Parts: sequence; C-alpha cells; structure tokens
Amino acid sequence: MAKKQDKQKHAEPVESGPPAPARLKERYRSEVASRVGEQFGLKNPMARPRLEKIVVSVNMGRHLENNKLPANVKDTVLTTLNKITGQKPIVIRAKKSVSNFKVREGAETSAMVTVRRERMWHFLDRLINLAVPRIKDFRGVSTSAFDKNGNYTLGLNEQGVFPEIDMAAVNFSHGMNINIVFSNSDPKKSRMVLEELGMPFRKPGEGRNR
Repeated sequence: MAKKQDKQKHAEPVESGPPAPARLKERYRSEVASRVGEQFGLKNPMARPRLEKIVVSVNMGRHLENNKLPANVKDTVLTTLNKITGQKPIVIRAKKSVSNFKVREGAETSAMVTVRRERMWHFLDRLINLAVPRIKDFRGVSTSAFDKNGNYTLGLNEQGVFPEIDMAAVNFSHGMNINIVFSNSDPKKSRMVLEELGMPFRKPGEGRNR
C-alpha cells in the first residue's frame, strides 16, 4: 500500500480544465452561422462551414548549421508558440536529407502547434483584434490566401505583434505561418465567416502591406 501511495504523490500534475468560453465562438453560434446559412442556402446546420483547427508553425531550417540548431533559436521559437497559443509546441524533424539546403535526415527544421476547441477560438480572437492591427503599415490581410477547401493562410513577419511577446527580452525576431482550417467550406464561405468574426481583409483597390 505504501508504494502505491508514494506513486500517487509523485504522479504528474493534471492539466487545468479547458479555458473559459470564447466570445467569438458564441458569436459564431448565435449570429454568424445562421447568416452564412441564409447567404448560401444552407438550411441544414451540419452543412454550414465550421472552424476545425488553427495550425501555427515556425520554420527554423535557415538557422541550421552542420545539422545543429542554435539553442537560443529553438528556445525562443518554442517559448513564442507556447505563449501565444497556451499550448506546448512540437518540433518537426526533416524526413530526408537535402544536400542543397545542408539539411540532414532527423534535423530539427520547424516547430508547430495545433489548437482546437476553446483555445482555437481564444487564439483567433487575439489574432484578429490584437495582433493583426499591430502589423506595421497595416492595410488589411490578403483576400487571395484561401485554398479550394476554404482554408486560410496568414503569414506574419514578427512575433512581436502579439502582446504576450516582449521583444526586448527575446534573442532574435522570427515570423510564423498561421493556417485556419475549415470543414464544409470553400473560399467564399470561409471569407464570409472570417469577415463576420472581424477579420480585417484588405479593401478592393488598396495595395499590399509594406
């Protein structure tokens, strides 16, 4: 009995419960879903576009030298992803060697986080309302970054647009790719959903961000 009790005492701590309900999720359920259904004639709620997950990734391959990644690069990237998503990232290794890029099989080339459910909605809220408006010379995000399934990809040049990141305390600046993944969708449906949720798309006639 004593051994079993000792094991229980030293067990790994259980993660806290899920985050509080997200306001964008509530807005989607109460307002946006029905508007999209009316616009595209989708009477069945199950046929309406639905946000599945958001994937945030950072490429670290350009910092590789002799198949080794500088510790400060890896730590900075992992810390950034952890802070902005509230979730532990995973490190992706190269599946095969590419001599032209001096990458060997097994080298750590990127880091990635996939957020779902409440964390996904909280992240999207901060992305739309806090991070994107802080982009330098911001004129709206691209309207042409949808794939045929309605998934949207957004690239950021600097992690400092997120208020959680103190640029004075990091070793270097890095960008990231954010992929917003939908189901039951296409570019028109996904764009309407994101617009209704507040995504600031670039207006017709305006040039690209500089």
